[in-house]
Amino acid sequence: MARKMLVDGELSQTNEEEAHYDFDLFVIGAGSGGVRAARFSAQYGAKVGICELPFHPISSDVIGGVGGTCVIRGCVPKKILVYGAAFGGELEDARSYGWELNEKIDFDWKKLLHKKTDEILRLNGIYKRLLSNAGVKLFEGEGKIVGPNEVVVTQLDGTKLSYSAKHILIATGSRAQRPLIPGQELGITSDEALSLEDLPKRAVVLGGGYIAVEFASIWKGLGATVDLFFRKELPLRGFDDEMRAVVARNLEGRGINLHPRTNLTELIKTDEGIKVITDHGEELIADVVLFATGRIPNSKRLNLEAAGVEVDSTGAVKVDEYSRTNIPSIWAVGDVTNRMNLTPVALMEGTCFAKTVFGGEPSKPDYNNIPCAVFSIPPLSVVGLSEEQAIEQANGDVLVFTSSFNPMRNTISGRQEKTVMKLVVDAETDKVLGASMCGPDAPEIMQGIAVALKCGATKAQFDSTVGIHPSAAEEFVTMRSVTRRVTASGKPKTNL
Repeated sequence: MARKMLVDGELSQTNEEEAHYDFDLFVIGAGSGGVRAARFSAQYGAKVGICELPFHPISSDVIGGVGGTCVIRGCVPKKILVYGAAFGGELEDARSYGWELNEKIDFDWKKLLHKKTDEILRLNGIYKRLLSNAGVKLFEGEGKIVGPNEVVVTQLDGTKLSYSAKHILIATGSRAQRPLIPGQELGITSDEALSLEDLPKRAVVLGGGYIAVEFASIWKGLGATVDLFFRKELPLRGFDDEMRAVVARNLEGRGINLHPRTNLTELIKTDEGIKVITDHGEELIADVVLFATGRIPNSKRLNLEAAGVEVDSTGAVKVDEYSRTNIPSIWAVGDVTNRMNLTPVALMEGTCFAKTVFGGEPSKPDYNNIPCAVFSIPPLSVVGLSEEQAIEQANGDVLVFTSSFNPMRNTISGRQEKTVMKLVVDAETDKVLGASMCGPDAPEIMQGIAVALKCGATKAQFDSTVGIHPSAAEEFVTMRSVTRRVTASGKPKTNL
């Protein structure tokens, strides 16, 4: 039975001249996006091959693992450590609920690390089985592009395997980068941070994004002294400014030392530890220095120039709205394209690719109203537009609704840490443009709010929804009073 494929933008039937290809699709990179694309393409009847580097918790140019960054050295192991760290505060709070605990509570870092490694090994095996069950042929080794329809896989023993493919999909993700400062080799990235042999007593974190804030929360929750350095006035640039301030306040409330508008200029190895020098001339000693200063597309070893694939100045593979490169037979999804670098987005892009190329259903990824979360303690979660984005994009007034309250569990424990919720609404249409929450269970709540925004919900529809009581989530349907009304030109652009 002939298969439908997208050829030069048009769906056409495969013909006898195309039968010489070894694969209909060959995927380089078996992370979230690559595995999704491979499986779904195979389910449409395509003959699919995929290659991935050998497994290791810490990645390099020659090691990686099926499952990719998220499963092996990203979202999943990080969330496990967040769970572990959160128990520290919960054990403190438990005393107010009648639990009699010893003053000194021991924590076994190596036990948590072992459990974390067991889980990522389990998931690595599951991903391999998913590919196998879908009929995808998995090759262990480094994949490179030789031409528009040819890849070479270098195996562990140095053997090179060459395959032709009607379509090639690049799904190699991204890699952590280090700042170019003297002594940078003394620092670590998130890869190593998830596999440290010993829990640091004194940690320095450089960066103001997801990873920096999350590891600061993890290490502090596990008992370390933590200093967080970032270039702006507030962490989490790109998020709603009001919510960024809430996160900063919570980090300080949990005992993390914040150093805004500060960068590191040098690291020096000493007998006491790593001496950290800032651009303000400050000095401190740390056991570990984490560079959480961004990630770059993992494309430099793909030999893209051989096929003429265009990349931008960061190494990101340039693609159109269907994830197709300038070479019609070569496509790319996920972080290697540097569009919206989230695991569920890579899954969406992989799904749309399979539908477009093998499913006879040209599909563009939709980047509107994508929810996300920062797993700080407590977490921040958002969907849609921030207040600043709404004001910038609005044609008319924007209504802002906020609620700040002490969660019920804190009223007994005495913890001074407020939950903050926010809705941004178009005054003319009543459409909810964005939602934010910082507080316990924020990501779990925001996933449901995201469905509402995807459906184009109005504030009136939120208001007419009956809440679940007692819960924090009910606040999203009981915010009746406008906190402020802002015109499109009513607020200057921030540089926080």
